[in-house]
Amino acid sequence: MYGNRVVVTGLGCISPIGLSVDEYWQNLLAGVSGAGRITTFDPEGLPVQIAAEVKGFDPGDYMDRKAARRMERFAQFSIAAAGQALADAGLEVNDSNAWDIGAIIATGGGGIRAVADEMETLVTRGWERVGPMMVPLMIPNMASCQVSMTYGIKGPVVTNTAACAAGVYSMFESLHFLRRGDVAAVVAGGTESAVLPLAFISMARTGALSRRNDDPQTASRPFDRDRDGFVFGEGAGILVLETLEHARARDARIYAELCGGSITGDAFHVSAPEPSGESARRAIAKAIEDADLRPDEIDYVCAHGTGTPLNDSTETQALKLALGEHAYRIPVSSVKSMIGHLLGAAGALSTVAAIKALETGCIPPTINQFTPDPECDLDYVPWKPRKLPIRNVIVNGFGFGGQNSVAVFKKWEEA
Repeated sequence: MYGNRVVVTGLGCISPIGLSVDEYWQNLLAGVSGAGRITTFDPEGLPVQIAAEVKGFDPGDYMDRKAARRMERFAQFSIAAAGQALADAGLEVNDSNAWDIGAIIATGGGGIRAVADEMETLVTRGWERVGPMMVPLMIPNMASCQVSMTYGIKGPVVTNTAACAAGVYSMFESLHFLRRGDVAAVVAGGTESAVLPLAFISMARTGALSRRNDDPQTASRPFDRDRDGFVFGEGAGILVLETLEHARARDARIYAELCGGSITGDAFHVSAPEPSGESARRAIAKAIEDADLRPDEIDYVCAHGTGTPLNDSTETQALKLALGEHAYRIPVSSVKSMIGHLLGAAGALSTVAAIKALETGCIPPTINQFTPDPECDLDYVPWKPRKLPIRNVIVNGFGFGGQNSVAVFKKWEEA
């Protein structure tokens, strides 16, 4: 550990099971699934017809409607969740502090929907009908840039696209900015909205998606023997992170401390994890070391847990390698069993859940645990939440291309 200590002072989320942190958290504890038949387009005839969509989201509730029409849904989600997080933190961005606040927001596909829509326009209606705003709509940095413009943030504006590791990586990157003292506060997280035919057909053909079209609410089955792929999700999770000095100076309420992080690469395959789990193990071990903790001081793992056959067994192996016998003594759960896999936003919403677990001493369950898998033999908190004293948690994020990111959070207790 070096430099400034970093704390969490604000939370915001837009999720398939709630448009606020409170609603999201209560539904996680209740084991509510956000999966269902796709409603944003007609999936009839497609091999995969289910997703975990955000329901009831009206961008006009969070921003000017004219401005909303000039941005894609993934950027709208980031503005909504960032506004919640800033309000929760009681942090007002103004002329006196705008340069000391950053926006570091991740995404996987960015505005892929705009590309698909405008390509169809080009093919069916001709080049004259292609919209001039396609590029500003689709480029991934528009999530962080739109948050910057909406709230007047003038410090570092950063976007990473580290696939499914991106949401956790944004925490790690923010940690470095804050430790170094480059900024006093960061709006950090991830956002995603890629529920569209092009993405579904491609991912279905890779075999990554569950095909339980007739039973969507039990389709996402992390660590279950009969898991057959993940359920596509959408949404955003945003945190306000600050240096401890800055948070104390303004008497902010503190949720937790972000005390460590790590990233590694598999150097193995474009989509499959390295099967030994060694690279993921190193990410976990390095993050714990960076937090100045021992493996046996970890009390809970908010897992990547996608529900794909390879990911879940590899993550289990990595945890056993990194934590030793202690891996069998602590709870490991995956919120993806309820919200699906949000790609670039996945780790951010997992982080929101981990912070709430630290705050409340309650661990969200992994639902859809029907049949134990001999290769996944840890305690996955099946079906029901669990009350347990929690001091330190790790959040895992693993992505296509072999990107592994881990963040470590500590329960905040005033000395």
